[in-house]
Amino acid sequence: MLTKGDDFPIHQTPEPIAYTGAARNFYDRYFFNGYHLEEDIFFAAALGVYPYVNVMDAAFNLIIEGVQHNVLASRALNMERMDTEVGPVKVTVLEPLKVLRLEVNAPEQGITADLTFTGRVPAQEEPRFTRRVGTQLVMDSTRLTQNGSWVGWIEHKGRRIEVGAERWLGTRDRSWGVRSVGLADQQPNPMAPTEPQFFWLWAPINWPDAATFYHLNDDELGRPWNTHGVFVPLGEEGDAMGAVASDLTYIPGTRHAAKAVLHFEGRRGGHSEIVMTPRFHWYMKGVGYGHPEFNHGSYHGEFEQTYEEYALADVDDAANLHIQAICDVSMSGDLGERHGRGVLEQLIVGRHEPSGFEGMMDMAK
Repeated sequence: MLTKGDDFPIHQTPEPIAYTGAARNFYDRYFFNGYHLEEDIFFAAALGVYPYVNVMDAAFNLIIEGVQHNVLASRALNMERMDTEVGPVKVTVLEPLKVLRLEVNAPEQGITADLTFTGRVPAQEEPRFTRRVGTQLVMDSTRLTQNGSWVGWIEHKGRRIEVGAERWLGTRDRSWGVRSVGLADQQPNPMAPTEPQFFWLWAPINWPDAATFYHLNDDELGRPWNTHGVFVPLGEEGDAMGAVASDLTYIPGTRHAAKAVLHFEGRRGGHSEIVMTPRFHWYMKGVGYGHPEFNHGSYHGEFEQTYEEYALADVDDAANLHIQAICDVSMSGDLGERHGRGVLEQLIVGRHEPSGFEGMMDMAK
């Protein structure tokens, strides 16, 4: 079957674009966040394409006055992967790898927006994420990350928020490949551990004159199976670090950081430290991660939409593990002294010996 994508020179297999040539769990996804540099206002959005299960879903979240507002929607893909619009959320690529537009039209929930992201630094390709459990490939994906600025506006229940590049920064990513989509496999993997384990940190940071990127996947013993760090001055290509590491101090009764210290070692010597101090948390189930009904790639028929809101102060952090902490950040050492803002994404499930976590859900003392 031919679709709109077939008129673009982007084929990777002899098949039409509608057929991925890959596994049932193939996905293709946009993610965005944005934050004010002085006020505690934050937004996030995502749009995912799941060709094999015929689903496209999207979401927009807004945190304002200590309340998180979530709009989530899902529709049948009907094989047209180029139509990146799901109900109230639309993503448009204006200039590939540089400028993208995000539109939100959910007046019944009191949320509308028209926002344009422009990269401050080049998009960064991260090391490929590949993970097997026995013979089963559970993750195999490529991701790019880019820090940028936002312009446009957000309207929330009659209040209009003007968004300008000097005060509104953020991060976007694009990832594609194989990971969990929709319903779990009915037949369990006999090689899977009795308790799941996943340790993930991601820290994209905006500085006045630069950007830094850091991520870490650890196994249960604290051995990294995917980690990377990059320092990118504005107007330059960036420099990958020779070695990176992180130290977390946890909030008692949770698996979330009260403080994180990132260590960057240059390939030609030199050491820098980045201290991240969280201001508040955004709960990522708002764009589908671990959502009980609108998880990524779940099928809801031709179209379905839902809305949620909750006060951040009322959320149980011990039961909501996947977060982004919006952080004040400072850097010292050989890369220079500077202050900025960024996010520290955290998802820590199961055993992690360096953190003192022995069971699937025991919390920091």
